[in-house]
Amino acid sequence: MSKGRILIVEDDLDGADILDAYLNREGFQTRQAADGHQALELYRRWRPDLVLLDVMLPGLSGNEVLAAIRQHASTAVIMVTAVADQPRLINSLLYGADDYVVKPYHPGEVVARVHAVLRRMLRPISGAAQQAVLRHGALTLDPDAALATVDKDGHPQALTLTRTELNLLALMMAAPTRMFSRAELLAHSQPESDAMERVVDAHLHNLRRKLEQAGIREVVVTVRGLGYRFRNPS
Repeated sequence: MSKGRILIVEDDLDGADILDAYLNREGFQTRQAADGHQALELYRRWRPDLVLLDVMLPGLSGNEVLAAIRQHASTAVIMVTAVADQPRLINSLLYGADDYVVKPYHPGEVVARVHAVLRRMLRPISGAAQQAVLRHGALTLDPDAALATVDKDGHPQALTLTRTELNLLALMMAAPTRMFSRAELLAHSQPESDAMERVVDAHLHNLRRKLEQAGIREVVVTVRGLGYRFRNPS
Protein backbone atom coordinates (compact mmCIF):
# COMPACT_ATOMS: atom_id res chain seq x y z
CA MET A 1 0.00 0.00 0.00
CA SER A 2 1.35 3.44 -0.96
CA LYS A 3 2.27 5.81 1.85
CA GLY A 4 1.51 8.79 -0.38
CA ARG A 5 2.40 10.60 -3.58
CA ILE A 6 5.63 12.61 -3.73
CA LEU A 7 6.45 14.97 -6.61
CA ILE A 8 10.22 15.49 -6.94
CA VAL A 9 11.06 18.75 -8.71
CA GLU A 10 14.79 18.77 -9.43
CA ASP A 11 16.82 19.56 -12.55
CA ASP A 12 19.73 17.40 -11.32
CA LEU A 13 18.46 14.15 -12.84
CA ASP A 14 20.95 11.94 -11.01
CA GLY A 15 19.98 13.50 -7.68
CA ALA A 16 16.28 13.14 -8.50
CA ASP A 17 16.75 9.47 -9.40
CA ILE A 18 18.48 8.79 -6.07
CA LEU A 19 15.66 10.47 -4.12
CA ASP A 20 13.16 8.55 -6.23
CA ALA A 21 14.78 5.23 -5.31
CA TYR A 22 14.92 6.03 -1.59
CA LEU A 23 11.29 7.16 -1.50
CA ASN A 24 10.08 4.17 -3.52
CA ARG A 25 11.86 1.88 -1.07
CA GLU A 26 9.89 3.56 1.73
CA GLY A 27 6.61 2.82 -0.02
CA PHE A 28 5.90 6.19 -1.66
CA GLN A 29 4.68 6.71 -5.22
CA THR A 30 6.84 9.26 -7.01
CA ARG A 31 6.92 11.40 -10.13
CA GLN A 32 9.70 13.69 -11.35
CA ALA A 33 9.74 17.12 -12.98
CA ALA A 34 12.92 18.79 -14.22
CA ASP A 35 11.69 22.39 -14.58
CA GLY A 36 9.09 24.72 -13.13
CA HIS A 37 6.56 24.53 -15.95
CA GLN A 38 6.63 20.74 -16.02
CA ALA A 39 6.28 20.73 -12.22
CA LEU A 40 3.06 22.76 -12.28
CA GLU A 41 1.56 20.70 -15.12
CA LEU A 42 2.32 17.45 -13.29
CA TYR A 43 1.12 18.87 -9.97
CA ARG A 44 -2.26 19.80 -11.45
CA ARG A 45 -2.71 16.40 -13.13
CA TRP A 46 -1.37 14.13 -10.39
CA ARG A 47 -2.24 16.01 -7.15
CA PRO A 48 0.63 14.79 -4.94
CA ASP A 49 0.51 14.70 -1.15
CA LEU A 50 3.90 16.42 -0.88
CA VAL A 51 6.23 18.29 -3.21
CA LEU A 52 10.03 18.22 -2.89
CA LEU A 53 10.89 21.45 -4.67
CA ASP A 54 14.35 22.71 -5.58
CA VAL A 55 14.68 26.49 -5.32
CA MET A 56 16.88 26.85 -8.42
CA LEU A 57 15.06 25.56 -11.51
CA PRO A 58 15.02 26.35 -15.23
CA GLY A 59 11.90 28.05 -16.52
CA LEU A 60 9.97 29.00 -13.41
CA SER A 61 11.93 29.18 -10.16
CA GLY A 62 11.02 27.02 -7.20
CA ASN A 63 9.54 30.03 -5.44
CA GLU A 64 7.35 30.81 -8.46
CA VAL A 65 6.13 27.21 -8.52
CA LEU A 66 5.42 27.38 -4.79
CA ALA A 67 3.51 30.66 -5.16
CA ALA A 68 1.35 29.11 -7.91
CA ILE A 69 0.56 26.09 -5.72
CA ARG A 70 -0.28 28.27 -2.74
CA GLN A 71 -2.84 30.28 -4.72
CA HIS A 72 -5.20 27.30 -4.56
CA ALA A 73 -3.89 24.59 -2.22
CA SER A 74 -2.14 23.88 1.09
CA THR A 75 -0.28 20.79 -0.17
CA ALA A 76 2.84 20.09 1.88
CA VAL A 77 5.97 21.53 0.23
CA ILE A 78 9.58 20.98 1.30
CA MET A 79 12.05 23.33 -0.35
CA VAL A 80 15.56 22.18 -1.26
CA THR A 81 18.11 24.98 -1.07
CA ALA A 82 21.87 25.53 -1.19
CA VAL A 83 23.60 25.99 2.16
CA ALA A 84 24.56 29.62 1.45
CA ASP A 85 21.21 30.55 -0.06
CA GLN A 86 19.57 32.11 3.02
CA PRO A 87 17.75 34.95 1.17
CA ARG A 88 16.07 32.46 -1.19
CA LEU A 89 15.24 30.23 1.77
CA ILE A 90 13.47 33.05 3.59
CA ASN A 91 11.63 33.95 0.38
CA SER A 92 10.49 30.34 0.09
CA LEU A 93 9.10 30.45 3.61
CA LEU A 94 7.33 33.72 2.84
CA TYR A 95 5.73 32.04 -0.18
CA GLY A 96 4.42 29.32 2.16
CA ALA A 97 6.89 26.41 2.27
CA ASP A 98 6.30 23.96 5.12
CA ASP A 99 9.93 22.99 5.68
CA TYR A 100 13.30 22.96 3.96
CA VAL A 101 16.33 20.75 3.34
CA VAL A 102 19.79 22.19 2.77
CA LYS A 103 22.21 20.86 0.15
CA PRO A 104 24.38 18.85 0.32
CA TYR A 105 22.17 16.30 2.03
CA HIS A 106 21.98 12.54 2.53
CA PRO A 107 18.89 11.10 0.78
CA GLY A 108 17.92 9.40 4.03
CA GLU A 109 17.68 12.83 5.65
CA VAL A 110 15.23 13.94 2.97
CA VAL A 111 13.12 10.80 3.43
CA ALA A 112 13.04 11.40 7.20
CA ARG A 113 11.90 14.99 6.60
CA VAL A 114 9.16 13.78 4.24
CA HIS A 115 7.88 11.37 6.90
CA ALA A 116 7.97 14.12 9.54
CA VAL A 117 6.05 16.65 7.43
CA LEU A 118 3.39 14.12 6.43
CA ARG A 119 2.97 13.07 10.08
CA ARG A 120 2.54 16.72 10.95
CA MET A 121 -0.22 17.03 8.35
CA LEU A 122 -2.12 14.16 9.99
CA ARG A 123 -1.72 15.28 13.61
CA PRO A 124 -4.50 17.15 15.42
CA ILE A 125 -3.98 20.89 15.30
CA SER A 126 -1.40 21.59 18.02
CA GLY A 127 -2.30 23.57 21.10
CA ALA A 128 -5.97 22.80 20.70
CA ALA A 129 -6.27 19.16 21.77
CA GLN A 130 -8.45 20.10 24.73
CA GLN A 131 -10.22 22.92 22.92
CA ALA A 132 -13.58 23.13 21.21
CA VAL A 133 -14.02 25.51 18.30
CA LEU A 134 -11.95 28.67 18.84
CA ARG A 135 -13.47 32.09 18.14
CA HIS A 136 -12.41 35.72 18.11
CA GLY A 137 -14.86 38.18 16.61
CA ALA A 138 -15.56 37.12 13.04
CA LEU A 139 -12.69 34.61 13.10
CA THR A 140 -13.43 30.92 13.84
CA LEU A 141 -11.00 28.01 13.94
CA ASP A 142 -12.24 24.42 14.09
CA PRO A 143 -9.25 22.24 15.13
CA ASP A 144 -10.98 18.96 14.26
CA ALA A 145 -11.74 20.13 10.74
CA ALA A 146 -8.39 21.96 10.40
CA LEU A 147 -10.41 24.89 9.09
CA ALA A 148 -10.28 28.63 9.77
CA THR A 149 -13.15 30.83 8.55
CA VAL A 150 -14.08 34.49 8.67
CA ASP A 151 -17.74 35.49 8.88
CA LYS A 152 -18.80 37.85 6.10
CA ASP A 153 -22.38 39.02 6.65
CA GLY A 154 -23.42 35.64 8.00
CA HIS A 155 -21.50 33.64 5.40
CA PRO A 156 -18.31 31.90 6.61
CA GLN A 157 -15.44 32.20 4.18
CA ALA A 158 -12.59 29.69 4.48
CA LEU A 159 -9.02 30.91 4.79
CA THR A 160 -6.39 29.07 2.76
CA LEU A 161 -3.86 28.37 5.53
CA THR A 162 -1.01 25.90 5.55
CA ARG A 163 -0.84 23.33 8.34
CA THR A 164 1.96 25.35 10.00
CA GLU A 165 -0.16 28.50 9.90
CA LEU A 166 -3.17 26.64 11.33
CA ASN A 167 -1.00 25.24 14.13
CA LEU A 168 0.35 28.68 14.99
CA LEU A 169 -3.08 30.28 14.94
CA ALA A 170 -4.66 27.54 17.09
CA LEU A 171 -1.89 27.66 19.65
CA MET A 172 -2.17 31.41 20.10
CA MET A 173 -5.97 31.57 19.97
CA ALA A 174 -6.17 28.89 22.69
CA ALA A 175 -4.13 31.14 25.02
CA PRO A 176 -4.99 34.72 24.02
CA THR A 177 -2.68 37.47 25.26
CA ARG A 178 0.00 34.95 26.32
CA MET A 179 3.42 35.68 24.87
CA PHE A 180 5.03 32.75 23.05
CA SER A 181 8.73 32.66 22.25
CA ARG A 182 9.86 31.74 18.75
CA ALA A 183 11.24 28.46 20.11
CA GLU A 184 7.84 27.54 21.61
CA LEU A 185 5.99 28.41 18.41
CA LEU A 186 8.43 26.43 16.28
CA ALA A 187 8.24 23.37 18.55
CA HIS A 188 4.42 23.34 18.42
CA SER A 189 3.95 24.20 14.76
CA GLN A 190 6.82 22.18 13.25
CA PRO A 191 7.59 19.21 15.51
CA GLU A 192 10.55 17.10 14.36
CA SER A 193 11.89 19.96 12.26
CA ASP A 194 15.38 21.36 12.82
CA ALA A 195 14.45 24.64 11.15
CA MET A 196 15.95 27.81 12.55
CA GLU A 197 13.72 29.92 14.80
CA ARG A 198 13.69 32.70 12.22
CA VAL A 199 11.28 30.67 10.09
CA VAL A 200 8.54 31.48 12.62
CA ASP A 201 8.73 35.13 11.55
CA ALA A 202 8.06 34.16 7.94
CA HIS A 203 5.11 31.90 8.79
CA LEU A 204 3.54 34.52 11.06
CA HIS A 205 4.09 37.20 8.42
CA ASN A 206 2.04 35.02 6.03
CA LEU A 207 -0.61 34.33 8.65
CA ARG A 208 -0.97 38.00 9.53
CA ARG A 209 -1.24 38.95 5.84
CA LYS A 210 -3.98 36.38 5.17
CA LEU A 211 -5.95 37.45 8.24
CA GLU A 212 -5.69 41.13 7.31
CA GLN A 213 -6.82 40.40 3.74
CA ALA A 214 -9.91 38.80 5.30
CA GLY A 215 -10.51 41.85 7.52
CA ILE A 216 -9.03 40.45 10.78
CA ARG A 217 -6.44 42.97 11.94
CA GLU A 218 -4.12 43.46 14.91
CA VAL A 219 -4.51 39.96 16.34
CA VAL A 220 -1.01 38.60 15.62
CA VAL A 221 1.09 40.91 17.78
CA THR A 222 4.88 41.05 17.76
CA VAL A 223 6.51 41.31 21.18
CA ARG A 224 9.77 42.92 20.12
CA GLY A 225 12.81 40.81 20.89
CA LEU A 226 10.77 38.14 22.66
CA GLY A 227 8.11 36.51 20.47
CA TYR A 228 4.43 36.82 19.59
CA ARG A 229 0.97 36.78 21.13
CA PHE A 230 -2.62 36.62 19.93
CA ARG A 231 -3.89 40.16 20.56
CA ASN A 232 -2.84 42.49 23.34
CA PRO A 233 -4.44 42.42 26.82
CA SER A 234 -7.44 44.73 27.11
